Amino acid sequence: MNPNFKKICFDLLEGLSQRQKEIIIRRFGLQSGKKETLEAIGKSFGVTRERVRQIESEGISKIKKKLGVLDGLYKNFQKELEKSGNLRKEDVFFSLLGEKEDSPYIFFLLFLNEKFQRQAETRETYSLWTISLESLILAKKIIEAFSKKLKEIGKPLELEKLVSFFDSFSKIKKEYLNSYLEISKIIQKTPDNLYGLKEWPEVNPRNIRDKAYLIFKKEQQPLHFSQVAKLIGPEALTQTVHNELIKDPRFVLVGRGLYALKEWGYEEGFVKDIILKILKKANRPLTKEEIIDEVLKQRVVKKSTILLNLSNKKYFLKLSEGKYTFQK
Repeated sequence: MNPNFKKICFDLLEGLSQRQKEIIIRRFGLQSGKKETLEAIGKSFGVTRERVRQIESEGISKIKKKLGVLDGLYKNFQKELEKSGNLRKEDVFFSLLGEKEDSPYIFFLLFLNEKFQRQAETRETYSLWTISLESLILAKKIIEAFSKKLKEIGKPLELEKLVSFFDSFSKIKKEYLNSYLEISKIIQKTPDNLYGLKEWPEVNPRNIRDKAYLIFKKEQQPLHFSQVAKLIGPEALTQTVHNELIKDPRFVLVGRGLYALKEWGYEEGFVKDIILKILKKANRPLTKEEIIDEVLKQRVVKKSTILLNLSNKKYFLKLSEGKYTFQK
């Protein structure tokens, strides 16, 4: 059972002046859950923001003298960080310590103890808490190295594979690495437990097309557009998915309503275009059976559809030995 963080915090406020108490409650959102600025509080009291800061500082100094009674609580906080390599993304750390509504109180308690250092959100990292600046430096070093490697490789990788490229990181525990990468805004973990750059659509899908792309990557086979819509979820209308697949060059129509990824080696075009490409690539006449076999690698169609296209004399010529070539 989680401690009563609210009671702990308000017990700490006992003994302060009414003004000190109110300013700290408002500054840390201990009543409303919403932090207020020095300036906003100063206006309501009719004093300067600097005076509010002084009153807050005086109250905090008094509270810090009482922290000895919370040694057990702080040891639990420290153990939780130690399990994760001495740092944790703020929202994840708070969720491990208590409930969502406990967040303002946990923040306040951590703020009071100088052993726990907070780094505010930056362009590269989310807000986090640490008990070791050396661990934070290591985490940033790992994020930078992994980012460069992922850019070089161009696809998401399992953590073990990423680590294998760096001898210097090979002895770091997996749970530490997960915690370090968790703070990054550049690298993101996929539902399949792969790590990739957040800007990649297969890692952070932004629209229906990207979500469809992820579905194909997962299923690894041609799919009907209605099936893709169903796999994406209720937010994806069937006709919308069909329209998006048509417009996106990553997808190729390979049968009646069936699509596949171009990166799998599927060629664009109608059946006749596929036959033409096959004959030109072979650079020799092919039998009917050879053509059918090759077309079926590219399209999910009936053999009769292939033969119908093959009988088009505008594009194809049947030679005396029964083989086919294309009209020049």
